[in-house]
Amino acid sequence: MQLKFISAIALTTALMFSGCATSNTSATAAQAIATKPSDSVKSLIEKGKLEVVDFSYVRSKLGSGMRGNSEALFIDARPDRHYNAGTIPSSIQIHDTDFKDHVKRIDGTPKDKEIIVFCQGWDCAKSPKVAIMLKELGYKNVKLYQAGYPEWSKKDYIEVGTPTVKNAFDANSAFMIDARPYAKFLAESIPGAISITDTELDKLSGRFPSAKDTQIITFCQGYDCKKSHIVAQKLVSLGYTKVANYSAGVPAWKEAGLKTTKGGSEAAASGAVAKLSTPFMGPIKKGLDIGSVDGEWFLANYKKLPAGVTIVDVRRSDERATGFVPGSLHISIEENDEKTFLSKLPDTYVIFHCAAGGRALEAQSKAKKGGFTKGVYIDAAVKCKGSECTFTPNEPLDPSDW
Repeated sequence: MQLKFISAIALTTALMFSGCATSNTSATAAQAIATKPSDSVKSLIEKGKLEVVDFSYVRSKLGSGMRGNSEALFIDARPDRHYNAGTIPSSIQIHDTDFKDHVKRIDGTPKDKEIIVFCQGWDCAKSPKVAIMLKELGYKNVKLYQAGYPEWSKKDYIEVGTPTVKNAFDANSAFMIDARPYAKFLAESIPGAISITDTELDKLSGRFPSAKDTQIITFCQGYDCKKSHIVAQKLVSLGYTKVANYSAGVPAWKEAGLKTTKGGSEAAASGAVAKLSTPFMGPIKKGLDIGSVDGEWFLANYKKLPAGVTIVDVRRSDERATGFVPGSLHISIEENDEKTFLSKLPDTYVIFHCAAGGRALEAQSKAKKGGFTKGVYIDAAVKCKGSECTFTPNEPLDPSDW
């Protein structure tokens, strides 16, 4: 989602959770009752020998809803106005009229990767056109979800970008949920949001709105953060009908220069705590956030750690399968109960890491509560491919002398 479309998004509050955003009322009505393609669209489907799949099939391929984490690659063939107002989670826009430029967005995608293309419903010709173009480029497993966004938006949660969230924020038209750990929420969040983390859904679900048609936006720590997707899926399972996930999350909100709740005491807001009175925990240099490792120190040392220090990867097994830090120990915080998780921790100093920082913080907190006092977490966006990983540390949220 690109912020340059912010002026156009001023019109999208009404479109945000609607699958029927068309140019006129009659078109909307026709689309709402359509259950099969028009003759012209049918002709394109037959010409391209395209397989048409239904909602259940598409949902089964979405997985967690995170980009790069679904079984299939989702392509939204609609124009900017529609794509920026809302899309199927994880989707990449490839519009037929800008195909040559847009298709570069999937450079490097294996030709046998399953691709599901959709647009604005049964009468929309853009999705079969894009699907045919992709097949002509050699993509061998292209399918068509012709019912498209209108059907999806009625049955499941959608993904929205920064301009749409800002529009909802300015109009005070959506109930916003921060799914990150409570410590991160306290340090900085989008104003007006409430904290409901995915790990305490059963305990905190009473905070959900009573009206099931309330417009709700969930968010967390960016595209690599699964937590807000879990909360969004929970809301849908409970019968909420207008749920959106702001997948770009807090990092994108801040990058756009938009207001956050960061502040509190004047000292914390100004970053007055610049040095720690006890800067090291054993051989590990501490970060300014309580329980964290210093980001610069980590980047300089993670490939050759001091003796007696272990990196513990707390991601799921499927995430680790794509790549991991050589020498790291895998103890998933999601795939182990608390007792088992604690029992697997090594008798060393530990640096916990995940994909975006949230689960690593939870792992450090859980370990500390369980009596393990030699753990810190790296608050960073982490991407691993094979044995190569990149860590992009987040800035300290709440500098404290700990």
